[in-house]
Amino acid sequence: MNFKRIFLVKCLLLLFPSVKCSGTKMIYMAANETALLSVTATGSIHEATWVRDSKKLLQLKDKHVKYYENKVRCRCKIFPNGTLQIQQVVKEDSGKYTVTVYEPDGKLKAEEHTVFIVQERVPQPVLTAECRNKTVSVKCEVKQKTKDEMFTIELTQDKIKKIQKNATKLEMHVRNSGTFRCVVKNQVSEKMAEEVIKCSGRLDLYLILSIAGGAIFFVIFVILLIYCIRKKKAERLEDDDEEGMMRGHQVNSEMVVRELPQAPCNPTPKQLRVQQRPLPQPQVQQQALPPRPRPRTQQRTPNHPRERP
Repeated sequence: MNFKRIFLVKCLLLLFPSVKCSGTKMIYMAANETALLSVTATGSIHEATWVRDSKKLLQLKDKHVKYYENKVRCRCKIFPNGTLQIQQVVKEDSGKYTVTVYEPDGKLKAEEHTVFIVQERVPQPVLTAECRNKTVSVKCEVKQKTKDEMFTIELTQDKIKKIQKNATKLEMHVRNSGTFRCVVKNQVSEKMAEEVIKCSGRLDLYLILSIAGGAIFFVIFVILLIYCIRKKKAERLEDDDEEGMMRGHQVNSEMVVRELPQAPCNPTPKQLRVQQRPLPQPQVQQQALPPRPRPRTQQRTPNHPRERP
């Protein structure tokens, strides 16, 4: 242990028992707001001087205020209790502020340190998602106004939570769809974006095979349908050709029938004799036969004329 430092601190406390020392305070303030840096020392303030980064701003002594910096540019004032007010703070107002308080007899009463930080309010985060093979990729991103701006990003989905500090974007990969919430914050503000993300489904091997099988079946069905339609059309054309040929034969036969003479229903005796006439036979030499006797002719009775009455 460093006994020399301990001994020095004890001596200072003995010499200045009324000096009140406090730890360094941290104050965060949003831009364009009014800040109040207070003094914790009790009792009336006779003299108080505010310094920023070793540069004097103003002093209160016997209820009179003395400015060491342009009053308009400083945008600050001091109250009777030693509190420093800064209006419409900007990032340039950030720094280490020190206030020293003295008694009327000139003794140091208190010395306090404050780290003052001005931040911009966080912008609205943007939540995007992408459905991949078996996972959902979600990204939360926030645009920074200046390069030195950093935020704390929280991305949650049900019981899953992911946090990243000093960042401007955060990604998460999960297997299930659902409600995703993105919270972006800094020391002075906080904003949130929430969205329900649903993916169509997981494209696994079975689903791919099912889709491929369905496509093949559809192609086969279309091919068979085209084949059946063409076959029916060809059969119809063949039937039309056969029917046309039959009609042509029928017309020809009708014309032939019209040209040939039709046999009469009641033939005459002459036609009968012609039909019964034997065909000529070849002449065959036959032996001479004796002459046959002639048949006796019956005498015809004379026909007497009828007498007229």
